[in-house]
Amino acid sequence: MTMECTINWLPATGMAFVAETGSGHLLAMDGAPEGGGRNLAPRPMEVVLAGTGVCTAYDVVLILKRGRHDVRGCQVKLTSERAATAPKVFTRIHLHFVVSGNALDPAAVHRAIELSHEKYCSATAMLAKTAEITHSHEIVASEPSQAA
Repeated sequence: MTMECTINWLPATGMAFVAETGSGHLLAMDGAPEGGGRNLAPRPMEVVLAGTGVCTAYDVVLILKRGRHDVRGCQVKLTSERAATAPKVFTRIHLHFVVSGNALDPAAVHRAIELSHEKYCSATAMLAKTAEITHSHEIVASEPSQAA
């Protein structure tokens, strides 16, 4: 499977770039002011971290839905540390999941998170080459929706 992406620098903005993904979507990124950017969009490494959170959250939701669990929400709060010198790779990433739903089985939620990290999440598998990746979770109960 191949993926493509085209990056275009926007010279008038300083150090902003627009990526056009293979699926036809646009994503803007910019640098910090001290690096010539104007803080117009997220930094590239912020996008990497955000993509990692979405990748694993997607897995968790899909695994729970396929198991017919009444999942209603999934939030992932990521905290990270990066190397002090170039290349400033991620060295530690912690993902805290807040999963909400109706009568969610704690073992099923735990297993969904484990499966994401052990088998399915390409982003965490890739970043685990340089970073220690840890995770925690909590479950928040929500009421089943009422039929109108």
